[in-house]
Amino acid sequence: MRTTILAAAAVLLMGGGLAAIAQPAPGGPPAGGPAAGGPAPADRLADGPGHGPGEGWMRHHGMMGRMHHRPDERPFDPRTFALIYRQADRQLAPADVQKIAEAFLLWNGNHSWKVVDVAAAGDNAIGFAIATPEGSVIARFTMDPHTGRVTRTG
Repeated sequence: MRTTILAAAAVLLMGGGLAAIAQPAPGGPPAGGPAAGGPAPADRLADGPGHGPGEGWMRHHGMMGRMHHRPDERPFDPRTFALIYRQADRQLAPADVQKIAEAFLLWNGNHSWKVVDVAAAGDNAIGFAIATPEGSVIARFTMDPHTGRVTRTG
């Protein structure tokens, strides 16, 4: 009986070690996932980001919550705003660019910096700068009023 238990324990330990070795390298996209052109795995479609082996069982049985953060997780599910359609030409004015830049600062938790010097720039762009509360310019950017693409200029 003792030999059987030791043999079973050894098999479990070796199986766990082999499973750890067989895992893909961190940082790369999962094989067959959306980055490889294949469909998203079923667990990502059903309840958000995928989980490691066995974690789903423990999570469903109340033994553990999410203990890791996947680098490909987004801050929100894009399907949340599915009613908003992205226009091909955004037709942004300088006031729109100022609101977008201010919203970006707030979205990232920065309540002290401010957006200054918002004006139409050359090359069909709108320029703006990010400044400290005292007025020192930290960086300058331009935004394409048609695509919304932001480029750092200084």
